[in-house]
Amino acid sequence: MKSITFNASAIAATDLALPASPHFEAIAISTLQQHACDEHWQVIDDQTGAALARASLWWENVPSVPDEKLGVIGHFAAAFPEASSELLNCICRRLKELGCTLAVGPMDGNTWRKYRFVTDIQGNLETAEPLFFLEPHNPAIFPTWFEASGFESFARYTSSLITDLTKEDPRVARANERLQGNGIVIKPLEKDKFDQDLEAVYHLSCQSFTQNFLYTPISLSHFLKLYQPLREKMVPELVQLAWHEDKLAGYLFGIPDFAQLQRGQQLDTAIAKTLAILPGKTYGGLGAVLTNVFHRNAHALGYKRCIHALAYEGNGKAQHLTAFFGTVMRHYTLFSRRL
Repeated sequence: MKSITFNASAIAATDLALPASPHFEAIAISTLQQHACDEHWQVIDDQTGAALARASLWWENVPSVPDEKLGVIGHFAAAFPEASSELLNCICRRLKELGCTLAVGPMDGNTWRKYRFVTDIQGNLETAEPLFFLEPHNPAIFPTWFEASGFESFARYTSSLITDLTKEDPRVARANERLQGNGIVIKPLEKDKFDQDLEAVYHLSCQSFTQNFLYTPISLSHFLKLYQPLREKMVPELVQLAWHEDKLAGYLFGIPDFAQLQRGQQLDTAIAKTLAILPGKTYGGLGAVLTNVFHRNAHALGYKRCIHALAYEGNGKAQHLTAFFGTVMRHYTLFSRRL
């Protein structure tokens, strides 16, 4: 762990208009070990010893981008802009020393974990949709601090709200007929076969996501650790698996928006979190069919709405599918800085 000393009291004594300093928790050593960061940095107040900013760095096992060597910045938090600037400038110099050409963040090592900042909310704060279950969140000022330190948009993502679960894509009937003719059968998750189905989902994800932007492979054991905590929260009808004989050809992983219950609200929203399809013409239209089944099942279970979560704007098919059904409710940004 590396530290930068910083005289916060001297800054506070100036005429700078600083925002109220939010408190943030230190990252647990177990989390740093589990996420296998290469270094963890903190800005420390040289008067009080308090942590004023923190971030972790990865440069060994990171996503691949053509003609670039990425340095990844994650676990970011800061109490005020000067501490953020000191930290980001210092760790960018460190990544440059290590031969990295581009710093990317926030990303906790890879895209399987928490990454991206919320950067735009559709509507005003009074009417904006609140955070949904498993959605990344951050203080609204953090993206501004990244930009002030020379970071620019590297990739953008959206979440969209669908309020009519009975609307059907007109292409679905023909696609479904063709897929069934090819022997593809769509079934819900079977809880008594959870481990077996989850392993099949892992292998499909490795094949389907290989060409995805910023894809990083992970081990089966790591993948299982990510999804095992959700086991008791899963509703089988919201997790659809498309089988081609004995091979998983596609899946849509959905889950209720349990954040509504945490706020004391009625649970009326389902989240379409991940959609993956094997490449090839044989499976053309399967994404639209799985989405249609998900909407239909959610409606039958009594849900009134659903959220298509965290779609990459560079994925034209996913964006087109979502635009047909609903409207964007949130934007997210992954930032980069040339080193």
